[in-house]
Amino acid sequence: MILGNNRTVSDKNRRSAIIIVSGLPRSGTSMMMEMLKAGGIQSLTDDLREADIDNPRGYFEYERVKKLPEGNYAWLSGAIGKAVKIIAPLLPYLPDNYTYNVIFMKRNMEEILSSQRVMLQRKGQDTQDEVEKEILNLYNENLKSVIKFMNDNTHFSYTFCDYNVILGSPLQSIGQIVNFLDLQLDIKKMVKVVEPTLYRQRAN
Repeated sequence: MILGNNRTVSDKNRRSAIIIVSGLPRSGTSMMMEMLKAGGIQSLTDDLREADIDNPRGYFEYERVKKLPEGNYAWLSGAIGKAVKIIAPLLPYLPDNYTYNVIFMKRNMEEILSSQRVMLQRKGQDTQDEVEKEILNLYNENLKSVIKFMNDNTHFSYTFCDYNVILGSPLQSIGQIVNFLDLQLDIKKMVKVVEPTLYRQRAN
């Protein structure tokens, strides 16, 4: 899986940007949202999707994000300086009159599929190898197109954070985030969010 390089837009004021936590489903976006909140960044959430066995600490979602393809983004004016979770396929629907700092979560693809499989099975939905292979191909194609989109649009800056690395070396990853956002964050509280016992779907 090719993800490209990190990029910071130096001629934009990063402190007035909207902070976006993005990535594929089940890639650690909820954990990153919780880390940013613990660090002192206000999160834009509505708590409509409640915590469950798959995400026992919550999903940190904002329902209006799903309406971006419909052109529903007036709410973005209230998101400046805050963190909001937006899955990768929705990033191209963001308007170009704001600056976005994207923390893009990546995770071992086998683990993403495994986590997705377990979640679907709990909901009574069966999964098949053929379907998972199709999902994997779609995920990879989507990642390539989204990264190209961010590279082609100067109002986006981004950094990649590896879910697997965070669990093993949280300080290293948090230092990366602090440098990227250029903000003073409570590092100790961010480290406490990282809970290895919640790392349940592991690649062989």
